[in-house]
Amino acid sequence: MDTLEEESFALFFSSASDAEFDAVVGYLEDIIMDDEFQLLQRNFMDKYYQEFEDTEENKLTYTPIFNEYISLGEKYIEEQLLERIPGFNMAAFTTTLQHHKDEVAGDIFDMLLTFTDFLAFKDMFLDYRAEKEGRGLDLSSGLVVTSLCKSSSVPASQNNLRP
Repeated sequence: MDTLEEESFALFFSSASDAEFDAVVGYLEDIIMDDEFQLLQRNFMDKYYQEFEDTEENKLTYTPIFNEYISLGEKYIEEQLLERIPGFNMAAFTTTLQHHKDEVAGDIFDMLLTFTDFLAFKDMFLDYRAEKEGRGLDLSSGLVVTSLCKSSSVPASQNNLRP
């Protein structure tokens, strides 16, 4: 009988921490999609996007830009989460995130990755620069439009029938 109680307790504890994790991820989505965060990020990228080049070698100037981005973004996100969840602990959440990374929506995880993974950060800037310079991904040459309905060719003689 003790085993059943332990399993129930473990299930309850697991469900409570999962629910808390899900709530934080939900708030993160709201924060990241919010116009204020989008503006903060866009202004930062506008300020530095011309520094980044699509080369194998990374410039020394990238490091302070990356550090400023981390400081600015993490501070903003943490402040927003603290407003929504009193006593929120970013370090504890980051640890939990590593164990639940498969459960987080791709866009959210990719955004969070730009705070910890330099290559993801650099790719974000290279994509932004390409977009600003009109070199975005153009798929129009590969698009083929096909009608889902069969075209019905009605012989001319049937068009002239009177009711």
